[in-house]
Amino acid sequence: MDVSMSGARSSSLERRERFVARGVSNQNPVVIVRAEGSRMWDEDGKEYLDFAGGIGVMNVGHGHPEVVAAVKAQAEKLFHTCVHVALNEPYLALAEALCRIAPVSGDKKAVLLNSGAEAVENAVKIARRYTGRAAVIAFEGGFHGRTMLGMSLTSKVDPYKVGFGPFVPEVYRMPYPNPYRHPFGDGDLTQQVIGFLRQAFETYVDPKQVAAVIVEPVQGEGGFIVPPADFLPRLRDVCREHGMLLIVDEVQTGFGRTGRMFAAEYTPDLDPDMVVMAKSMGGGLPISAVVGKTEVMDAPQPGGLGGTYGGNPLACAAALKVIEIMERERLPERARYIGEQSMQFLRELQSRHPIIGDVRGLGAMVAMEFVKDRKTKEPYPEAVALISKKCLAQGLITVKAGIYNNVIRLLSPLVISDQELQKGLHILAQAVREAEAEL
Repeated sequence: MDVSMSGARSSSLERRERFVARGVSNQNPVVIVRAEGSRMWDEDGKEYLDFAGGIGVMNVGHGHPEVVAAVKAQAEKLFHTCVHVALNEPYLALAEALCRIAPVSGDKKAVLLNSGAEAVENAVKIARRYTGRAAVIAFEGGFHGRTMLGMSLTSKVDPYKVGFGPFVPEVYRMPYPNPYRHPFGDGDLTQQVIGFLRQAFETYVDPKQVAAVIVEPVQGEGGFIVPPADFLPRLRDVCREHGMLLIVDEVQTGFGRTGRMFAAEYTPDLDPDMVVMAKSMGGGLPISAVVGKTEVMDAPQPGGLGGTYGGNPLACAAALKVIEIMERERLPERARYIGEQSMQFLRELQSRHPIIGDVRGLGAMVAMEFVKDRKTKEPYPEAVALISKKCLAQGLITVKAGIYNNVIRLLSPLVISDQELQKGLHILAQAVREAEAEL
């Protein structure tokens, strides 16, 4: 342990080592005790800018006063009922609000849950019950949680899957159209991926046995991979052709992050059968949902969906306020501005530093991929580790991503000020310069 650490920090990290399971990783070895907007403070009083947002959870910012007030007001009235025992008004109000904003056409219904992984599991349950089929198609680079089914759908082995098998059967993984790491070489990327999918119906799985295809409109943990604009519509057409449901996983892309309330809105006629949402939905409280077409959502029998804490009144009150704030303050528009400023800054930085292989993103979902050589695109996870360490020392919290851990992603709260954004970007740029000189 670094002897320069303060006594408080040293003590906390020793407690972490003593009492917290080894499997819980910590990218930034710091203990946060307070946060506000886009800023955080550790137990020594040091201030940090937050470019991680709790991995995309704090889109409305830390401790938004209206969210805090809504939770306090709800806490004074009702903490919990369990919806299976008795209904509560916040559950009903949030289900109605989510059905209003979800990018699904026609009559809709919702089920409220606790986490993104739990929502994914329930979406698959619903799809299997509705179709009477068992198989599910997911994509390389996709991340859908750490539960057993979530791991089965997720493609990254280390650390998510090492030693945890065997996994859930009847999960089939297809290539994702990654424009930077083109899986097929030259040619029309979407055409090649869809062609591979159709070929898989001859060699991997009978499409009549596929209940659903689950896809992230922009891959999150996979490294902020933005597919070609024609990919999702073509994928939808394949689903419709074979009676497979389309599940869009908006856990990280949802609630304003990409410049729309949901990334699926960039494809107006996509019309998925179900949308999975979580993360920034609760403003920091654990809550998630599946929203889908009524006939699909009503397929499971009463008691087939739910859980003890799903739709907890406190989390519902927070989520209702989050939706109100996002719409009133037009935070999706703010996300587009943040993304434009970040992309411009980082692409200029890329022009001066060969270790930055790619800069990409959609709205305020922006990332840099680091490579040892731009021609070979050999991943450079050591650069990300060093850059993150240098950022932390200068008061910037970052978070990595990518199959090879060679991506730094930007997930600052959407309420970040222009001054804070530029300060964080300049800290990041300085860290890149120093790391490149040392590596």
